[in-house]
Amino acid sequence: MEFLYSFDLAIFYLFNHTISTGFLDKFFSIITDVNKWYIAYLILIGIAFFKGGIRGKIVVITLLILITVTDQTGYRLLKEFFERIRPCNALSDAITPIGCAGGFSFPSNHALNNFAAAVFLLRLYPQYKWIFLVTASLVSISRIYLGVHYPSDVLAGALIGSAFGYLFSIIALKIENYFISKRNISYEQSNNSKDTSG
Repeated sequence: MEFLYSFDLAIFYLFNHTISTGFLDKFFSIITDVNKWYIAYLILIGIAFFKGGIRGKIVVITLLILITVTDQTGYRLLKEFFERIRPCNALSDAITPIGCAGGFSFPSNHALNNFAAAVFLLRLYPQYKWIFLVTASLVSISRIYLGVHYPSDVLAGALIGSAFGYLFSIIALKIENYFISKRNISYEQSNNSKDTSG
């Protein structure tokens, strides 16, 4: 355990100290702030729901449920169980460009939610997989760089989130197949009815 913690600290200091610069302070401060992305989220959700057909509607509804589940799992269940102190509170020399967040550290909810969404979306829209993965990775790295999470917090969040995302993608695809099959049956019945009457 001591070795693992030392390794955790070494990676933490690599991001939080070694590569720390003014430019990255600003970059990761923007990347990590969910409030700055709400308008973009709403636009993308609107496009997917109203222009994305059956899949778009299923994706939006399932994704909203997914993020609610992962966020509450991380915040209400796992953080309260492990009660790990954030590095910005535990380490006196942690660099904190955005200040030190409250609450516990393990796992990172940013990593949990973003990797859940990334894995879910890349299964439904594989042509954009690198956009989803790079975005989730940058958000996750930002938490280490900004001093509010250890690397192990981020890794755990990413793994747990990915598992949730994969599970929900299976559910979404099954729902989509159900509606497509139902539509095809209705279409066939309609054609058969026309043939009979003709």
